[in-house]
Amino acid sequence: MEIEQIAAAPVAANPAAQQTLTARFFRCIFTTIFYLQLILNSAFVVFLMLRGLVFTNSPNFHPKKWYTPLLSSVAVSGALSLAWQCFLSCNIAATVKATFFLTPFLIFSIGIFQIVSTPNVVRWISIVFFIVGLAHAAYCWLYVRGSQRNFTITIMARSTALLPPRTRLIAVVSVILSVFYSGFLVAGIGGATATRTRLDILFISIVMINLAWTMQVLKNIQEVAISKARYVYFKRHELMNACDALGATMRNQLGNVCIGSTLLPIYVPIRCTIRTCNMMDDESDRTMYASNVDCCWIANHLVLHGNRYGFVHVGAYNKSFVQASTDTWQRFRATVGLEEIIDSDITSSVCFLSAISIGAISALTAGIWEFYIHKDYYFQQTLYAFIIGYFVGRVASAWLQGCVLAYYVAYSEDPQSDIFDDTIPKRIVRQNIEEQKRLASYEPRRQEDEPEPTYAS
Repeated sequence: MEIEQIAAAPVAANPAAQQTLTARFFRCIFTTIFYLQLILNSAFVVFLMLRGLVFTNSPNFHPKKWYTPLLSSVAVSGALSLAWQCFLSCNIAATVKATFFLTPFLIFSIGIFQIVSTPNVVRWISIVFFIVGLAHAAYCWLYVRGSQRNFTITIMARSTALLPPRTRLIAVVSVILSVFYSGFLVAGIGGATATRTRLDILFISIVMINLAWTMQVLKNIQEVAISKARYVYFKRHELMNACDALGATMRNQLGNVCIGSTLLPIYVPIRCTIRTCNMMDDESDRTMYASNVDCCWIANHLVLHGNRYGFVHVGAYNKSFVQASTDTWQRFRATVGLEEIIDSDITSSVCFLSAISIGAISALTAGIWEFYIHKDYYFQQTLYAFIIGYFVGRVASAWLQGCVLAYYVAYSEDPQSDIFDDTIPKRIVRQNIEEQKRLASYEPRRQEDEPEPTYAS
């Protein structure tokens, strides 16, 4: 039984019909693109593998020495992803705190390894890792407040308290699929590496871009399916089988998931950059919400046309991704203080940092191993392993993100429901107090900075 029967407010007939036709067209286009790129990329990988390993005999390329470290790192990323899920299920608070504490150290470790072992030509990559590590350290150790982290941990515990049946099965199978698919693509990367032509750099880039988008779609399919099943519980107090939600997602919403997987990697970094610049100017998120000038206007409108919370309505109401994003964020804005709560939630940061940690350990595994057995390729293998490990880690954390998305969307639609406690209202009150203190401390500084008026004689 579809959730459409819990229908939201009706919309005008003609605009809805036009949006539906447009949405169906793009949904079909992106569904076709997804399956077509899977087929073409698989054929391309087989071609690269045969071309490099069968028809070309390179004396400088040793398949066993090249493949063993990288494939082992892919397996390590899968094992770490499954272990992270187990740790999170046993103790959410400890897992979150460990993730925030360890991630900067792991990134610094990659930078140190690259500095010690990398030639001067590519040593600038090591500097990049150090800068990224410093940024993560500043965020994890300085920016994220204890109250903010504890609130997110509480929301995680509430949203995952009673998981839909088969949720963990979907999470485990998704990780296994991502590991096998990554291993398959590694075979093509090895074939391209064996020939060592300039054109092979383009071929490897194509394979890695395909890996990134396919993993993003796999992650978001999980989010749509699990958030739909969890949303049913929050709205109707009924447990929906996550496998049923996954089947409906694959049949009906794959195109919308592909659209979201394309837009979000573009929208989210832009909005995060604007928010960061706004905070560096000693302004709060509320200032950005109330402003319609320049970058703030862009940030406020981007989030209306693409945000991950829209995946809940994509699965539950079969809406287009853009329409679902608009509807959910407008509900957030209708509840005073909730939009700021949503923006300050660090669940996405926890998922991101855990994936970074998994990628870093995978990179160190492949890089150090390859360095000791075949020094010609350890730098490339470090990068490949990091990227693959990161995306496998993102797939592993999708079920958690889906549960939290459903919790916030369901709360915004019915804050008085008995299924929700006073966690969010208390946080909104505390948020208002913190904002008042910020404004109180900011006002004297602003008055001191203002020049005294001068009067011309």
